[in-house]
Amino acid sequence: MAFARTCSVALVGVEGVVVEVQADLEPGVAAFTLVGLPDKSLTESRDRVRAAVVNSGAAWPQKKLTVGLSPASVPKSGSGFDLAVAAAVLGAAERIDPRVLADIVMIGELGLDGRVRPVRGVLPAVLAAAGAGYEQVVVPECAAAEASLVPGVSVLGVRSLRQLIAVLADEPVPDEDPDGQGRPDPLLAGLRMPGAGAVTGMHSVGAAQHDHDLADVVGQTSARTAVEVAAAGGHHLFLEGPPGAGKTMLAERLPAILPRLGRQESLEVTAVHSVAGLLPPGKPLIDVAPYCAPHHSATMQALVGGGPGVARPGAVSLSHRGVLFLDETPEFSSHALDALRQPLEAGHVVIARSAGVVRFPAKFLMVLAANPCPCGRFSQRDDLCECPPSAIRRYQARLSGPLLDRVDLRVEVDRVTRTQLTASGARGESTATVADRVRAARERASGRLAGTPWCTNSEVPGRELRSRWYAVPGAMDEAERNLERGVLTARGLDRVLRVAWTVADLVGHDRPDATDVALALQLRTGVPRGVPMAIGALT
Repeated sequence: MAFARTCSVALVGVEGVVVEVQADLEPGVAAFTLVGLPDKSLTESRDRVRAAVVNSGAAWPQKKLTVGLSPASVPKSGSGFDLAVAAAVLGAAERIDPRVLADIVMIGELGLDGRVRPVRGVLPAVLAAAGAGYEQVVVPECAAAEASLVPGVSVLGVRSLRQLIAVLADEPVPDEDPDGQGRPDPLLAGLRMPGAGAVTGMHSVGAAQHDHDLADVVGQTSARTAVEVAAAGGHHLFLEGPPGAGKTMLAERLPAILPRLGRQESLEVTAVHSVAGLLPPGKPLIDVAPYCAPHHSATMQALVGGGPGVARPGAVSLSHRGVLFLDETPEFSSHALDALRQPLEAGHVVIARSAGVVRFPAKFLMVLAANPCPCGRFSQRDDLCECPPSAIRRYQARLSGPLLDRVDLRVEVDRVTRTQLTASGARGESTATVADRVRAARERASGRLAGTPWCTNSEVPGRELRSRWYAVPGAMDEAERNLERGVLTARGLDRVLRVAWTVADLVGHDRPDATDVALALQLRTGVPRGVPMAIGALT
């Protein structure tokens, strides 16, 4: 029987479905039919595979060839099926033993000369194969390190179809000639999608840890405290102040004080960046918090994901387990900002299209930055602003109440004075010092939340806070009075309690006391409560 089968993976978002690639040869006029709901790029694999097989020294079968992708109801897209299609055809032609192919998952694109090129989404594809019980995976050689991140899977990296044929047929493996010296490897071009990073404002992952230090920020005691609390508890932050006050500097230094990602978190982040084509070559595993700062002209699809054709992850997913910084927030489209409400609450984003529903992870720490008015000089302390009151109201109303109600910390960033800027005294605390406190606070929260599905204080539902983890008796009285006066909503009261728990973790208290709650209220409402704003002053 001239039949062979092997496996590949179809990606739906960051989730994969194992697809069985079947090849059947029958007597008749030579033809190549590909069935199983392929898209345009997959349909073109017929020509790529034929040329790759011939240029690899194998004979192309001169019979009626039918290649089926099962299950046929799942849409398949991309060029990652090329390697599996070629192997199945060679198995049906008996160039390779069909029994060897049955339990192998193959992922990779073929060049016309037989070279195996990398594709996006190798890590989530191998994760899906491992979840389905497969133990052998064949991937492009330059993506083998990424595939090897999945435990319990044997990974074979090949540079050409000739090498794969030799390995599967138990023949001597040929050496591939290296490309010219001094030129970038053209195979690595498949690991990145050109221009994708420019849309989302992605920085080099981990660059903030080396290029920026929190000690560079002059003054801004309240804002520095808010950044530290946000990092320790995973709370969203809103910075409002005039241009040049240091809002962007603070946001850029926030990822550096976040703890390093755990193994599972690293795999989640790496999978999203792999699907988006933003995985840095030579760094298969992302173990630091990502930082994403899209321009205010970004569309709703660029923020939450989507786009024409196959849905792509947006900025909220690229900043998963990291920081999403929206500078000049009022300049963003109101539709794009309101689309953030669902991922802020759920920790993921669901994109519905006619071809199906895609789910991307989106558990991020959001930092908003805005000027107080269109000219940026409005302040309670001086009269430099020339904007009419109606323009100020319209500008500030661009941030909807429901969105701001999901932000735990709101801080006014003041202008830096000449004395502060030119002083030669001691600098503020460094990133390393603050990061140590944040790490200790995260450990206290993890110990308290052990055995629950939550890891940080910002994730704990309000009902659980009110029923299982109590503040010191009487500590919440002032916050409850703010609820009665309408200063806080019910959601706002829960968020004050979450921030109070984070402050207690930073200070080292077993339970939030009145001082911790007062600082949380001040960070929430901006109204002074007579408590020191520096965490070091509370310890």
